[in-house]
Amino acid sequence: MKLVIAVVRPDKANDVLEALYRAEVRGLSLSRVQGHGGELERVETYRGATVKMGLTDKVRFEIAVSDEFVEPTIDALCEGGQTGEVGDGKIFVVALERVVRIRTGERDHGAVTPVGS
Repeated sequence: MKLVIAVVRPDKANDVLEALYRAEVRGLSLSRVQGHGGELERVETYRGATVKMGLTDKVRFEIAVSDEFVEPTIDALCEGGQTGEVGDGKIFVVALERVVRIRTGERDHGAVTPVGS
């Protein structure tokens, strides 16, 4: 089991969701975050003052998947999130030690497999 974490551009979030749906990847968490990576710093004017913006808005996806869904999940995230420009984001894959579905008490593989599968 793995936790796949992706940080993508906010304007690509719907494309990522559609790609994950087509790849039959279900069950995810999504949150709005701020950060910076390889993007160039940008300067904006706020109330007449020039402000150096160090952080950019991003969307973070967290998806717990069984091992056979890791590659389809990564492929879907890349398909939906890629623009080819600096700042498209990153994908991190982290090993999961344990997963428990609260409703049923199912553990590990059974807890990351979609209901009804």
